[in-house]
Amino acid sequence: MRREGPGRHGHGHCDKGGAKTFRRKRAVMFLEHLETKEKVLKKQLETKELQAANPVIAGELKATQEIIADFVQMFELYEFEKYQDLLTRQDQKNGNEKPDDGETENAEQPES
Repeated sequence: MRREGPGRHGHGHCDKGGAKTFRRKRAVMFLEHLETKEKVLKKQLETKELQAANPVIAGELKATQEIIADFVQMFELYEFEKYQDLLTRQDQKNGNEKPDDGETENAEQPES
């Protein structure tokens, strides 16, 4: 039976954790997939039976690592500790260096 009033498409009420959360969750799942692929490629580089294919595997590994870096930046997945350095590098590249813990920004303090 249909409800009267606001529809299910978000008109008139607020759904927490809707499509945006779902997309972010899928992005994180894909990042985990890429990380698994990266681990497999690293393990293959250490495998003696695959030494002849090392240049190809190394190329795939480098490409996968670049995709991971781009993906983290595009979807702003910096909450993962191992990707914090990507945020720092991106800020430095854009000239937006953040102050160190002991420093404060040039904001005026209100007088008491």
